[in-house]
Amino acid sequence: MAGLLPRLPGGVLTAGRVEVFGIRHHGPGSARALRGALEEFGPDAVLIEGPPEADAIVELAGDAGMVPPVALLAYSPAGPSGGAADKGDRKAAFWPFAEFSPEWQAIRYGLAAGAAVRFCDLPAANQLVPAERDEDERPARDDGERPEEDVRLDPLGTLAKAAGYDDAERWWDDVVEHRHEGPSPFPAIAEAMAELRDAVEPSRADPREEQREAHMRRTVRRTVKEGFERVAVVCGAWHVPALRAKVPATHDDRTLRGLPKTRIAMTWVPWTHGRLAGRSGYGAGVRSPGWYHHLFAAPDRPIERWLTAAARVLREEDLHVSSAHVIEAVRLAETLAALRGRPLAGLDEVTEATRAVLCEGAELPVELIRKRMVVGERLGAVPDRTPMVPLQRDLQAEQRRLRLKPSALDKEQDLDLRKPTDLERSRLLHRLRLLDVDWGVPAESRSKGTFRETWTLAWRPEFDVELIEASAWGTTVRDAATARAEAMAAQAGALPELTSVAERCLLADLGDALPTVMRALADRAALDTDVAHLMAALPALVRALRYGDVRGTATGPLRTVVDGLVVRVCVGLPPAVSGLDDDAARDFLGHVDAVHGALALLADDGHLDRWRAALENLIARPETLHGLLEGRVTRLLLDAGRLHDVPARMARAVSVGAAPARAAAWVEGFLSGGGLVLVHDEELLRLVDGWVSGLPGDAFTGVLPLLRRTFGAYAAAERRAIGERVRRAGADAPPPRPAGGDVDDKRAAPAVATALRVLGWEAP
Repeated sequence: MAGLLPRLPGGVLTAGRVEVFGIRHHGPGSARALRGALEEFGPDAVLIEGPPEADAIVELAGDAGMVPPVALLAYSPAGPSGGAADKGDRKAAFWPFAEFSPEWQAIRYGLAAGAAVRFCDLPAANQLVPAERDEDERPARDDGERPEEDVRLDPLGTLAKAAGYDDAERWWDDVVEHRHEGPSPFPAIAEAMAELRDAVEPSRADPREEQREAHMRRTVRRTVKEGFERVAVVCGAWHVPALRAKVPATHDDRTLRGLPKTRIAMTWVPWTHGRLAGRSGYGAGVRSPGWYHHLFAAPDRPIERWLTAAARVLREEDLHVSSAHVIEAVRLAETLAALRGRPLAGLDEVTEATRAVLCEGAELPVELIRKRMVVGERLGAVPDRTPMVPLQRDLQAEQRRLRLKPSALDKEQDLDLRKPTDLERSRLLHRLRLLDVDWGVPAESRSKGTFRETWTLAWRPEFDVELIEASAWGTTVRDAATARAEAMAAQAGALPELTSVAERCLLADLGDALPTVMRALADRAALDTDVAHLMAALPALVRALRYGDVRGTATGPLRTVVDGLVVRVCVGLPPAVSGLDDDAARDFLGHVDAVHGALALLADDGHLDRWRAALENLIARPETLHGLLEGRVTRLLLDAGRLHDVPARMARAVSVGAAPARAAAWVEGFLSGGGLVLVHDEELLRLVDGWVSGLPGDAFTGVLPLLRRTFGAYAAAERRAIGERVRRAGADAPPPRPAGGDVDDKRAAPAVATALRVLGWEAP
């Protein structure tokens, strides 16, 4: 297609030769062919589909520190109201580039050859303004289909279908990506796109597309007018006929006149292969970035090199893969390609060969290769002189100081808070989470104690947008997190939200924000009379108090609030739990457990005694207490050594006179703390077993879901131990005889043996 652009009316293109190259975004074959075509054409100006605001920073692409995948980021410097932008109204857009992207190769060629490199698409300032016409307002076809089915939106799919393919990527791979020699593909692509565009009704053209193509033509005219003699235009294949069409300059001027725009800034940011994949939601994404990178980078024998690398990945996981496996896999992939009439084995054939030979039919190793190689997750890099907001630069400095290198792959980081560097790392990650930059996600630590934290770290490209938005709060991570915490405290709608903010401030060591947060917390706690709210707020405050001490953070004002909350909870608990229905009782059960655990963590004897006394007052009046709560409180006091008549209490709770539903709720509450009590207390086990055995059929059916939920929460070892105790107790007792007559032990023995095998027990 690399043909001469016809002269456009308006007298602009009176000199200079213009060639338009229609490419597929992120296509390695297209990138390779384009590089060769540019070297043959030798342009003195290269125009690339992209935002023209990036012209000022395009030279950074030639810096040694610029390592793809990277992306151009256009963003609004401030949110809609001049402050931090709201996530739901974000104004930002990315233009990603990989090593195998044709546009990237055009940029690198132009910079290396000394040509002028510019972008020619509609400015980002116009594109970041929402389109006036809603998608649903577009006219439907006569057959009722929506425009999403239009050939314009999937031209490659239409060509693939015409060629007998049901997969557009597979067709493109065969006709372009797997070509290493032969004539340039661009003339044929241009001709095919012209035929497809002729089939589209002019009245159904997309206004935004018309504006983009008008701006591309205008940029071409201006470039030629400046005196450039050999101009190369690199754009998506669909746009080629529009750029070669004889469209008057006055028409394009009318199309672009009066377009709304917004203030934007432009920079480069690191990108990842995962975000290039179509499954990530990226519209121009490809199915397999890692595979495409391999096709572009492999100097020769791509199939052999790929399968050799796959074998290496499997060997690293201690899976046996020999050289013979690799040779046989190559043969199978090439045979499959020949049977299917493909010029070269594609990803489908290679994957099938990998599954059948290297993985011997197992799917898990195939999935490992898909993650490591097919997607090939990697994080790009940008040079230090790339434009950044001060908050981004401060974070980069902190990452270098603390030796925390961003990575696109999930990485587990164990922190020992007794070490100064690990403590600083923890504070940085907690501050970023306050700014909604979830680079690190805390996980449950494998180590016991309060001096350990475990984080899962993974850098995502959108974090750069989050940082830009968060820069409205401050120029350093600490200052921005402090301002954000103060704002969150001012906007908190409930007491638990405030306690969460206070906890996060202590974890992030934001001493400047704590006074403001604590004043708001004290004021809200003094006014809130809902015991459930107070109980929900207490655990976070206790954690903050406890872990604040571990981190060396001053917690004096917080201790005062905690002391007041404990007293108010203990006083208000009895009336708050009186007369609850099933749902409310279950909610309160969670609050009781949370407060009990928090006070145990606080390890204040005075508060523990006060709390246990309040629980004793509750079970002293069981008639007003829900069975679930009575059973749970009984268990808590038993574990604390404050009750010595638990068997008698359980006997009353599950007696014949008790309603089955209430008895089941009592048992569920009592056993919700774990089943080991039944393993070690034979009397309690006998009571529970006798109650279950004595339930009538209909009553047993009614309480069965409660029992299943209770015992299902136990670990397998606990359930097995309880079953063994029940079996031994049954073996020691004389077997019951049915009322209707004797049992034929000989006939019953096979059924008994089968039942025991199902339960996993040995026959006696």
